Amino acid sequence: MKSESGASNRAATPAPVRRVDPDRRNKIIDAALRVIATEGVAGTSHRKVAAAADVPLGSMTYHFTGMDELLHSAFSRFANNVAERFDKRMAQVLTQDDALLAVAANISDDIFAEQHDLTLTLELYTLAARNPAFRDITTQWMGRTRAALEEHFDPTTARLVDALIEGLTIHRALDLNPDNAPNPGKAIRRITTDLDH
Repeated sequence: MKSESGASNRAATPAPVRRVDPDRRNKIIDAALRVIATEGVAGTSHRKVAAAADVPLGSMTYHFTGMDELLHSAFSRFANNVAERFDKRMAQVLTQDDALLAVAANISDDIFAEQHDLTLTLELYTLAARNPAFRDITTQWMGRTRAALEEHFDPTTARLVDALIEGLTIHRALDLNPDNAPNPGKAIRRITTDLDH
């Protein structure tokens, strides 16, 4: 026969509680972007991302079907964040001259300000060039940028300015002396001025 004290001790021991982290998927995506920025897409693995996110390795397969889904989620978040910053900047301008300044500021202060963002941009371009499954991200990103530009420029000019932004980004990333890169404001003004004549 069990003693009352023994029964009481067993009843007082709480059952193990499963720790639930509702933000774990977001933590993994943020960690994936950090890993990609330092290791590149080719150097990114489930193990490295799990370590960066400080989550069990099993969380990777619980939240993502594979590396492609993780990369797609991570780059979608990155592209959306960059597009949102651009939308906000462009939404504050009233004149075309202000729009030119806003685009230049986007290049200098947003894209070029952080090596992290510049590297992620180029990693996304390379991935999308190799794998069409990722081109929906770049297509939507370009579409949002052009839509914001078309609030201030005709569609042809908006497309050219968007292409200039992409080109200056690549030049800045690859130039051994990035200080020699073209001045974004002057480059944009030259394109838009030439279109007026």
